[in-house]
Amino acid sequence: MSLHVRVIGGGLAGCEAAFQLAERGIHVTLIEQKPERRTPAQTTDWLCELVCSNSMRSNAWVNAVGLLKEELRRCGSLILRCAEESRVPAGGALAVDRERFAEAVSSRIRSHSHIQVEHRVVMHLPEASAAEPVIVATGPLTGDELAADLASKIGASQLAYYDAIAPIVSQDSIDESRVFRQSRWGKGGEDDAPDKGEVLRDRAALGDEAYINCPMDEAEYKAFVAAICEAEKVAPRSFEDIRYFEGCLPIEVMAGRGELTLAYGPMKPVGLTDPRTGKQPFAVVQLRKEDAGGTAYNLVGFQTRMTYGEQARIFRMIPGLEECEILRYGSVHRNTFVNAPDLLDERMQLRALPNVFLAGQITGVEGYVESAAGGYICAVLLAQVLSGNALVPPPETTALGGIRTHLMRKQPSYQPSNITWACMPPLEATRRLKKRDRYAAMSERALVDLGRWLDTAPLARPPA
Repeated sequence: MSLHVRVIGGGLAGCEAAFQLAERGIHVTLIEQKPERRTPAQTTDWLCELVCSNSMRSNAWVNAVGLLKEELRRCGSLILRCAEESRVPAGGALAVDRERFAEAVSSRIRSHSHIQVEHRVVMHLPEASAAEPVIVATGPLTGDELAADLASKIGASQLAYYDAIAPIVSQDSIDESRVFRQSRWGKGGEDDAPDKGEVLRDRAALGDEAYINCPMDEAEYKAFVAAICEAEKVAPRSFEDIRYFEGCLPIEVMAGRGELTLAYGPMKPVGLTDPRTGKQPFAVVQLRKEDAGGTAYNLVGFQTRMTYGEQARIFRMIPGLEECEILRYGSVHRNTFVNAPDLLDERMQLRALPNVFLAGQITGVEGYVESAAGGYICAVLLAQVLSGNALVPPPETTALGGIRTHLMRKQPSYQPSNITWACMPPLEATRRLKKRDRYAAMSERALVDLGRWLDTAPLARPPA
């Protein structure tokens, strides 16, 4: 196929889409604005820079995101391959060394014979045609000029909410005498309950030291929450209409909802036993490795809009962090997305702009893995059409199909979402099973259906 696709945006969705198209023999120009311009959340010039967290969440197939990752692995995802190569211990979750991950993705993109990378700022949508379509994968921080141009052409105002970044502390500034190393239920994973039947990769290598835990008693916890509620916050600018994503709320927003909200959220102690007391703490702050060498740790779930001075004061109230060196403070950045069910067709093409496609977080998916999945789906569907084949999307029973379901499902007020089991049809025969057994059965069905799709759908796999 002597075709050419321009992909705008060198993040997770853009790099995945560019790679999948190139693997199918389609020439791609990937346009990335760095180093000419960076967003407020970016600090490097690599492609695929991860700015919020280094975690891609659970690997367990009884979690929807775990299933989505397994599907992407089987589909030959560039993002998952590079994530596996750069992973760091995180229990049952997949977390990466950010720099190694970005370097791996950048290297594969730049060395691909069918991909050319251009570095420039795109302020207006380029002309698109059937022979030269455009994929917009500019992510949550789409530039103001391009966002305004897009909004004017689709006839709808852009929507925005604000996503927060958690702080990072230096490992050598943590007081090890005040903390303990342990993953939930001795095996880890973010919000993973124990499950003897779930599949965990390289469990022995990951061990039980994926997380450092800072335990608090009731008095320490309540004083901590009170300090958060009273802390000075960064005031929103006059034009900001703040609409947080419920799955990534700043800790001060959660603390403001009730004194025990954090204890049931990011500070929940379930599955953890303090070896010094033999008991479960009242609350706990978990720290997760940021790099393979374990020199830096992320405060899990502690995204915040508190001022830097208040962050330094309040986070040093955490047992073990009294003298902590904060390598990166928490902050808040804008996330822009469109009303996908109204604006996109079944190919992820803008109804108002033929041959212009959207992929990733700008469509209203939330999360690293979901963004990569959006890039993969968009690329495969586009390749099918460009090659003259029938459009055969991933089955709706799969997590990949669930991504499309979310993008196409009409809602009174469309909001970004991670992949959930609600995006996939239930198995009628399993309705009376326990939740985890039901989800395990749905995963088995999904992987069988995915395998059939990969074997029969045109260009689901790259040509041999």
